[in-house]
Amino acid sequence: MQALALPDAFRSRIRLRHLHCFVAVAQARHLGRAGEQLGLTQPAVSKTLTELEELVGTRLLVRQRAGTDLTAAGMRFLRHALRILDDLDAAAGSLAGADGARHERIRVGALPSIVPALLLDAVNRFRATHADVALAVQTGMNRTLIDLLKADVLDIVIGRMDDPAAMEGLWFESLAAEPLVLAVRAGHPLATHVRPTVRDALGWPMVVLAVGSIPRHSTESLLARHGLALPEGCLETADAYLSQLVTLGSDSVWAAPLSATRRAVAAGEMVLLPVATPGTEEPIGLLRRSDRTPGPVAEAFVDTIRAIAARQAA
Repeated sequence: MQALALPDAFRSRIRLRHLHCFVAVAQARHLGRAGEQLGLTQPAVSKTLTELEELVGTRLLVRQRAGTDLTAAGMRFLRHALRILDDLDAAAGSLAGADGARHERIRVGALPSIVPALLLDAVNRFRATHADVALAVQTGMNRTLIDLLKADVLDIVIGRMDDPAAMEGLWFESLAAEPLVLAVRAGHPLATHVRPTVRDALGWPMVVLAVGSIPRHSTESLLARHGLALPEGCLETADAYLSQLVTLGSDSVWAAPLSATRRAVAAGEMVLLPVATPGTEEPIGLLRRSDRTPGPVAEAFVDTIRAIAARQAA
């Protein structure tokens, strides 16, 4: 794939459909889902992306069976593509006149484990006082959310610290330390066990976080300290909602961050096993780009998250 020699050639051949398609795939991380959003077939999406990559002269996306990942060049191109599309929206909005209403929108990324407690409470409280502000929420693995934050696809991320290279250019504000817990449905045989152990928990089907996540690493480290390992046949998923449904509807034991289980435990649907999990605490916090200052509305949402996190930690 050879880069175009003249910028004029790129400008004369690029079309808005290329940018819309690229941004949709970058945000959905999947050709099929992006196609559904755009009303296109997956082959049509793939063809448009191929045209774009030929125009820019470099690979922007890595296509995999499970989805797509942006290359370093793709991350850089995404920033510009988003800016162009935002400018076009602003241009269209300007036709309403200087006094036209300005619609606020906050793009939030969150770990799936954060959704059932912290994010849900923050969203409900914020929307009660800012009903005219749009909230666009995207969940995903920590590194994916960081990449989207750096690419200016997200404004705020509720996630975890990552390695120094990944955190470059980002600002992290710690909210709480999240321990790993073992949860079961109310009425589970282990819920009435006087002193269940980690080994006892492994005697039941396990639900664990996906490979590559920090809670998954904490789970394996906890087991290793007891001379144990995950059994065969675990359900491995980053989807906290699926994990909760499976745990509530079976005799599975769910190894999860505390926040993922908080609401079901408070409702009496789930029970935390009294098993010590020292050393599994991981800081959860707000991530933002260090070169950006959030506007008043975004800062109000951040304040809401802080207040909810402080209340839940109390």
